[in-house]
Amino acid sequence: MVKNHRTAKCHWRQPIALGLFAAILAACASQQTAPDTDTATVPDATTATVTSGDAIKVGALLPMTGDLQAFGETSFNGVKLALNEINDAGGVMGKPLALQVGDTQTAPQPSIDAAQKLASLENVVAIIGALSSGNTIPVAESVTSKNSVPQISNASTSPVITDLEDGDYLFRTVPSDAFQGSALAEVAREQGLEKLAIIYVNNDYGQGLADSFQAAFEAAGGTISGSIPFEPGQASYRGELAQLAAGDAEALTLISYPDNGVVILKQALEEGFFEKFVFSDGMKAPEVIDAIGAEYLNGAFGTVAQAPTDSNAFKTFESAYQASFGELPPKPYIDTAYDAMMILALAIEQAGNTDGPSIRDALRDVANAPGVVIEPGEWAKAAAAIANGEDIDYVGASGSCELDENGDVAGSFAHWAIENGEIVTVKIFEPDI
Repeated sequence: MVKNHRTAKCHWRQPIALGLFAAILAACASQQTAPDTDTATVPDATTATVTSGDAIKVGALLPMTGDLQAFGETSFNGVKLALNEINDAGGVMGKPLALQVGDTQTAPQPSIDAAQKLASLENVVAIIGALSSGNTIPVAESVTSKNSVPQISNASTSPVITDLEDGDYLFRTVPSDAFQGSALAEVAREQGLEKLAIIYVNNDYGQGLADSFQAAFEAAGGTISGSIPFEPGQASYRGELAQLAAGDAEALTLISYPDNGVVILKQALEEGFFEKFVFSDGMKAPEVIDAIGAEYLNGAFGTVAQAPTDSNAFKTFESAYQASFGELPPKPYIDTAYDAMMILALAIEQAGNTDGPSIRDALRDVANAPGVVIEPGEWAKAAAAIANGEDIDYVGASGSCELDENGDVAGSFAHWAIENGEIVTVKIFEPDI
């Protein structure tokens, strides 16, 4: 239950280091240099087969810094894994792929600037990313659609993307929050929660998911006592939290990314505003538990887009990831990043050229049934089928990648929870409400 913050402050004083992800970055730095905060070519270890200027350049817009940094490095790994497999199997149209990375800094203007450089100066033929919907949308509107550069996001879930005027150049390998809102509401009701408060990041992702979750939760008989946006990067969110706590909700639904989410959790606990939490997919990161303390988060839960993990496609991906980077972390967007790279490469192979409109028009050809089923790790099989004039149907690590008329995919969701300080998957399901 929510505590009265005037009389029942909890004794929570877990210190939070200024550099929440310093340990992660230090570990990564010991293995390779992270991309520059502008744009950078993937290190030689990743593009060892690139020895001449005839490589096909693909861009990636990733949050190597900023609020979504916790997911930037792992999404980067997903893209690199696919690129390495493709290059090891002969490349695209007989040429190696080269990856140029631009840091979005998890902010709109740096995302636009990085995308413009990728498209205009680096001459990439397609772009993977961004992760945040609030970054992906302005990039699509002002850069990729204007320059005829196909773009696939592995993490942008805002419902706004579905009807965006993007010239059919924006696609995604993750389901819309129109579905995640229903999934989260279903799990919250199953957990017996009847009255919730919502605090959400003030961008397209936060607004879209907050709206869809509230509608689904209320349709299922629940009550939302208050829903308030927050601006990223603030030192204090106590005002917003106090306002929400006054509504006497059973728990706080936090729709955020790790950096700001940790600050909000810290202040909610310190001031006794809330002690129970419901999380969005953007909060599914072990770093959050490390920063707050398992004893304060055990029992918290959330949802995230997730394909069944017992499929051959996922197991092949997981095994390959472990061989290259170690254990697959319990974070979203890694498998969808891998699939985005695979689909783009297949579309280039199918098109037979690097012309933007041709790649765009080939994306549904390679991702949708019918055709020879292609799974992770099967680049050589795919290239041979295309060369033989056969249709192909890519079934990815994240499940079916069927792209509809809006460039969207359907999908299932995982109910995840924090138990004994660990993120565990409770079940994988398709929402009913």
